[in-house]
Amino acid sequence: MPSKSAEGATPPTLRRAVTPWGSYSWGYADVGADIYAALGLVVGAAAGAANVAFAFAGLVYVLVGLAYTELASTFPVAGGGQFFVLRGLGDIWGFIAGWAVLLDFTIDIALFAWTMIGYLSNLVPVLSSANAVPHFIFVLIVVIGLTLLNVFGVRESSRLNEVVGAIDIANELAILCLAALFTFHPQVLIHTMQAHWPSTFQLLNGVSLAIISFVGIESISQAAQETDRPASIIPRTSVALILTILIFALSYSNLVLGMQPWHPDAVVDAAGHHLQVFQWLGLAPNQDHAIALLASQIPYYGAVAAVYVPLVGAVLMLISSNSGVYGASRIAYSMATYHLLPSAFSRVAARFRTPMVSILVFSGVAVIELVFAAIQGDQGLAFLGDLYAFGAATSYSLVFIALIALRYTDPFSPRTYRMPLSITLTTRGRRWSFPVLAVFGFLGTFSILVFAFMTHPIGRIAGPSWVLAGLIFYVIYRRVHGHPALHSRRHDWVKDQVVVLREAGELELMDQYVTEVQDAGLLGNDISVTTLEREK
Repeated sequence: MPSKSAEGATPPTLRRAVTPWGSYSWGYADVGADIYAALGLVVGAAAGAANVAFAFAGLVYVLVGLAYTELASTFPVAGGGQFFVLRGLGDIWGFIAGWAVLLDFTIDIALFAWTMIGYLSNLVPVLSSANAVPHFIFVLIVVIGLTLLNVFGVRESSRLNEVVGAIDIANELAILCLAALFTFHPQVLIHTMQAHWPSTFQLLNGVSLAIISFVGIESISQAAQETDRPASIIPRTSVALILTILIFALSYSNLVLGMQPWHPDAVVDAAGHHLQVFQWLGLAPNQDHAIALLASQIPYYGAVAAVYVPLVGAVLMLISSNSGVYGASRIAYSMATYHLLPSAFSRVAARFRTPMVSILVFSGVAVIELVFAAIQGDQGLAFLGDLYAFGAATSYSLVFIALIALRYTDPFSPRTYRMPLSITLTTRGRRWSFPVLAVFGFLGTFSILVFAFMTHPIGRIAGPSWVLAGLIFYVIYRRVHGHPALHSRRHDWVKDQVVVLREAGELELMDQYVTEVQDAGLLGNDISVTTLEREK
């Protein structure tokens, strides 16, 4: 929560400038672009079972989305999953969740800037990743430009997302409908699945990569503190986003298997496994622009699509990379607010009312990741994908545990949306609602984390190393500033929640919450005359 400075003036806070369509667009900017980046990777890994990999990851994604919908509408703050875990499980777990998501959002910046240039290379071949130097230079220019955009303000970033999101939804629907009518053959789909069914290793690898298509639902919760009336808006935008992305991911994965026969090529991966990479339209060496290749095969329409789909895909990659800059800075802002990171990350620039330090630092981390990806050469995209899967599975697993914990420890916060299928339990004399689907969600995300460890040699080293390095920094920072390193600081979550609901404009929910916690004896009856009193 914002605190007053020594002079008594309240520091600048994040501006509420995100509309309902803007809230949806923030999520779509992140998740909607994922299929552009992930389709080629998953098809290359899981071959004839690519649709099965997407289906499993999609089921887990639905559960993740429902969990985030409940938590983000109940606790509309900028930290998203990191804040939910902090509040439900304590400081150190909140740090781990936040640090893992920070990895994902910095990968977002790098991965989608990389893929953006990949789509543009359809029109400008010199930008292909085969030309390492110009490719890297243009990716770097994209990252620097988005960093400056986010420093200037969320309103400008949100408007970019809204326009491009609308254009891409129309584009993806056009490709889906026309491809289904003119190029999709059910018998080819069945033959491909039978003739090119992958090994167990390849299927698990595909599942761990397929989760990439669904990472980003937390972007809506990242924007919650800058969304007006989030408790009523977030459930609608989240459910709409869940359905949109699920339909696109499942449809495209079946389309790609049912359009043309495949031809296998033998390869050896980084771990020494002998694999068969199934060539579809030359997809294996062109994984960074699979949707453009798919669209180009549609009769008549394909000639036009070959020109404009790379442009639309590139711009969508741009806004997804942009959402990575935004998400990383807001997570760091939240973590610093709760003393999980140095206070510099929570400073808001007076002129632009954005967390400038957080934006600059974690965009810098993305640049470092780009350098490592560039060093990998042709495996650069796979390197970024490995890390992406690890960060997502780690943070999502902790979010499900936090959801269960918060149902028990904080039954008073108004929940305008609840994850379906709950049972009433009595624990230590307290009746509470246990979310059954959260258990299945945890099992799903944790299994994907295990798959990532089993199938990604780089990810199982780099991912844990990122977490370990963060924990070392965390312990040093907490000890230097006199905070407990392995335990939680004292948090007055009740008063914080009153402030959150008041600043979100949810005054009726605030009154309901105050009444319930007062009845439970958790807040004094003089709340109406304290500094928490809402402004008239």
